[in-house]
Amino acid sequence: MPDRPLVALTGATGFVGRALARDLALRGFRVRSLLRRPALLGEGVEEVVIGDLARPINLNEAMRGADYVVHSAGIAHAMSGRPEDDYRAVNIEATKALARAAGHAGVKRFLFLSSVRAQSGPDSEEVLDESMPPRPTDAYGRSKLEAEEALAASGLGWAALRPVLVYGPGVKGNLASLFSLARKPVPLPFARFKAPRSLLGLANLADAVELLLRMEKPANRAFLAADPEPIDLAGLVSAYRAGLGRGAWLLPVPQGLITGALSLMGRAEIAERLSRPLVVDTRALREAGWHPRVSTRAGIEALGRHDARKESGRGDRRG
Repeated sequence: MPDRPLVALTGATGFVGRALARDLALRGFRVRSLLRRPALLGEGVEEVVIGDLARPINLNEAMRGADYVVHSAGIAHAMSGRPEDDYRAVNIEATKALARAAGHAGVKRFLFLSSVRAQSGPDSEEVLDESMPPRPTDAYGRSKLEAEEALAASGLGWAALRPVLVYGPGVKGNLASLFSLARKPVPLPFARFKAPRSLLGLANLADAVELLLRMEKPANRAFLAADPEPIDLAGLVSAYRAGLGRGAWLLPVPQGLITGALSLMGRAEIAERLSRPLVVDTRALREAGWHPRVSTRAGIEALGRHDARKESGRGDRRG
């Protein structure tokens, strides 16, 4: 039996990277993680190399013997008052250094986890697809697009995924805050929030990653990635609460009142994302052979059931 192919994975301690490490191992890959400091091996990780993408060291060692690279590490929020510099150092220059090391090591394929923000701003009145010229609107999106362009010029076989907002067990950020709110036994004022948004479940993302690694020839292009159908905020809360075993309990409060209050609280970005559409067309990835198995509603219901069991387990331990 031939050896299982070796994937060098960055970002394996993050929300997406941790899930990918586990899923890649289940799908027949060996996983080597590149970490900045010693840490416990995550599920699915067989090897660890200590290094720092921001100050590339040990990259040759990290790439030694690897068949593939999956680069999921990066920063989504600036660490200083100069976001262009922060994003350039981590999202662009580190990607270039990793690609150089991969090229020297003879890695077969480099898969970059980019972002829908390389394609567009945080919302779009048009359904997005890759035939449209990329129009990132902030330093983060521009850094992801420039990293893709660097890979295209590297001479490596490569592909990039531009996922929309990813959800699953352990999700962070705005979705985690929303689901925390949805777990409270109170009505929520979101019945009138009907702007469709594309989301991406971890299982569907893992399917896309496996496809792009195992393709006979490298795609040498970027793909948008999302679940089969978009969902609005009212549907999102309804699906999550269904997973918790509850009714939706949504109130028809005028949308402007909610978004206005959030803006006054300094949460204008959340208000924008709640009230504005962002839908992507994943035809290109599906034509390449991707078959997303889980709808957003089914995935969010499953997440609600997972969180309900988790909360129940905590209650049992406290009892």
